[in-house]
Amino acid sequence: MENDIMEQFVSTLENAAHAVMDPISGFIWTYILVYLLIGAGILFTVTTKFMQFRLLGHMARITFGGRGAGEGISAFQAFATSLASRVGTGNLAGVAIALWVGGPGAIFWMWMTALVGLATSFIESTLAQIYKVRHEDGAFRGGPAYYIERGLGQRWMSVLFAIFLLIAYGLAFNGAQSNTIAQGMNQAFSVPPWLTGVVLVILTAMIIYGGIKSVARTAEKIVPIMAIAYLLVALYILIVNIGEVPGMLALIVKSAFGYGPAIGGAAGYSIKIAMENGIKRGLFSNEAGMGSAPNAAATATVKHPAAQGLVQSFGVVCDTLIICSCTAVVILLSGVYDTLMTTSPGANIEGIKLTQDAMSDHLGAFGTYFIAIAIFLFAFTSIIGNYAYGEINIGYLFKRRSKVAIHVLRLCVLAMVMIGAVAQLTFVWDFADFAMGLMATTNLIAILLLSPIAVRALRDYERQRKEGVKEPVFDPRVLKRPEQVEKGVWD
Repeated sequence: MENDIMEQFVSTLENAAHAVMDPISGFIWTYILVYLLIGAGILFTVTTKFMQFRLLGHMARITFGGRGAGEGISAFQAFATSLASRVGTGNLAGVAIALWVGGPGAIFWMWMTALVGLATSFIESTLAQIYKVRHEDGAFRGGPAYYIERGLGQRWMSVLFAIFLLIAYGLAFNGAQSNTIAQGMNQAFSVPPWLTGVVLVILTAMIIYGGIKSVARTAEKIVPIMAIAYLLVALYILIVNIGEVPGMLALIVKSAFGYGPAIGGAAGYSIKIAMENGIKRGLFSNEAGMGSAPNAAATATVKHPAAQGLVQSFGVVCDTLIICSCTAVVILLSGVYDTLMTTSPGANIEGIKLTQDAMSDHLGAFGTYFIAIAIFLFAFTSIIGNYAYGEINIGYLFKRRSKVAIHVLRLCVLAMVMIGAVAQLTFVWDFADFAMGLMATTNLIAILLLSPIAVRALRDYERQRKEGVKEPVFDPRVLKRPEQVEKGVWD
């Protein structure tokens, strides 16, 4: 009886929250973010002279070459921390949901979001480096809250962003990650969600109580291994089914423009539906423009802010163009997807289950176990990466009492990890979309206004490289207002 009453109470709260958040979230995504995100990405692509194509090789070289940072955090550790947050449910469950709701065309718009997102990621991460501040632990702190206040002089706007980030990363996204882990472990190993939640809480606590440096060290070790393993499995599936690849690619492109068959979760797909779902899940996955990755970018010890901006841009390549594409390949080439296309139109699916079933179709029982382990690692590293973002922003909001505030944040993160493991997927995703929309809108407005500063830094970086300087060094005097940069950071 008590369990029934509790379930009814929780269900009532979820329905009420959905009724409030869904209209606001829908308006933001449909009428604001889709256009703002793509428009900003195109603008940044033009103003940086298509840097994502010109400098792609250079991005890769400096990403895997920045290992040393003394007492601070290295360029690669900052990259791994941001990738830890990026690579999570958006790559496995999120891609599956976008594919089902928006059709194969959603994958095409995910790719387009990533291509323009490279420029967006560069702008925001470079700004985070320019306006970073030194912290007492020897590492740096920075991000949208810092560059909004220092660059725009709008403290109210920076506070608003920090609050939105804490809601999104301290609560919503961690709930979404633990929810997906619990589903995956239950599907593969019949582990009760509550038990998965307890284990996650213990593991998370062991890392986050060591602070941001502990998160960076952990991410540096786990992220490369899990990404490479997932890529190799997807490549194997692609090679085995190579004959079907041209048809799959044609289906993705045709569906993106409304010419695909009426399949999946709806009677048919319009360009709008494919775009909206592809862009939404693309942003959730690669986070370009959201204002999250800059928090990690700012922690790196580098000689020039544009260098770390390029490193963070390469994270979008790894996340969406590589890992998300791997998931799309696994699902679209599977017999499970073909069956669902014809037998279950309009059905509600669970994203991680579709990915898991598709992998099992290719690899048998190994596929089920592999996805369960992959989602555990992907989503777990996202939880600790999300925490790092939360700590940076809680420190910004409560400068004088940051130690107490950080302790409270850690307890809230652990609580949300446990709640997320046993909550309903719909509620968690709705909450995540709502918070992400508010946060991204605030950040995009800020970086649109501040983008000329990042472009000026890029020009300085490229000028030094043309002059033969192997590692360009930043001098704040190249900016119009160098006094906005904290003294001593770039000495």
